[in-house]
Amino acid sequence: MDLTKLDAASITLLGAGAGAILTLHFTIILVTQHLFYWKNPKEQKAIIIIILMAPLYAVVSFVGLLDIDGSKPFFTFLESIKECYEALVIAKFMALMYSYLNISLSKDIVPDEIKGREIHHSFPLNLFLPRTVRLDNRTLRALKYWTWQFVVVRPVCSALMIICEISGFYPSWLSWSFTILLNFSVSLAMYALVLFYHVFAKELAPHRPLAKFLCIKGIVFFCFWQGVVLEVLAAAGVIKSHHFWLDVEHIQEGIRNALVILEMVLFSILQQYAYPVAPYTGDMQTRFENKKTQ
Repeated sequence: MDLTKLDAASITLLGAGAGAILTLHFTIILVTQHLFYWKNPKEQKAIIIIILMAPLYAVVSFVGLLDIDGSKPFFTFLESIKECYEALVIAKFMALMYSYLNISLSKDIVPDEIKGREIHHSFPLNLFLPRTVRLDNRTLRALKYWTWQFVVVRPVCSALMIICEISGFYPSWLSWSFTILLNFSVSLAMYALVLFYHVFAKELAPHRPLAKFLCIKGIVFFCFWQGVVLEVLAAAGVIKSHHFWLDVEHIQEGIRNALVILEMVLFSILQQYAYPVAPYTGDMQTRFENKKTQ
């Protein structure tokens, strides 16, 4: 195939397709490894759900590129699939951290050595909550609720957005209202994860929590804020249409989908380091025991 004879749209589709395939390739390898060494179902189920986020984003974005001249409700539906799964991933990440620490709020199990620790709220939550609180079952339950509220808010907003698109009533002020609400909701969920990490950084250190968290935050951060930036650029007239069959809105969605696919390739590679199968193969335990005997 002579790439010099292809137009920009065809080259973009080929590159996006290759990116989606690479993301699937790296993810399938990692998922297969975890399934082969299925030693801790509770933790590994959460890990598999988390690492499937990258290929889901890549495939859905590629479908959006294939039908770039689709309707606005179609694009809203595609975005809703990605973002509802994103909410599930954030909740599963918190559940994974709880599992590492042997915390079970449903069974009221909280290790004694972590009770009573101080949690320091930062701005702006310290305006509404005490700046310093002690860690107990109620505090941990609050962090869980702060995370899970996004699991509820995201699907509800997605459903309302699709209804508005189909009904034809979707003014710009309503679109920005959804954006602000979702930004607040996801920020609160992320704040809970960051707070949890800082409180238990020492205990979580062997599990590489920062790398795991950055993979999720990176996907959420890039996908959300690049969407906002592209909307601003389109509204400011920076993104323009030079095709009579595509308007600015569809070109904006195409750029966003292409960027997402590229980013998912990078994150699928990073996940090999952040969510390795080594802790479940026995290799790490053997190395640890060997070091102790030396």
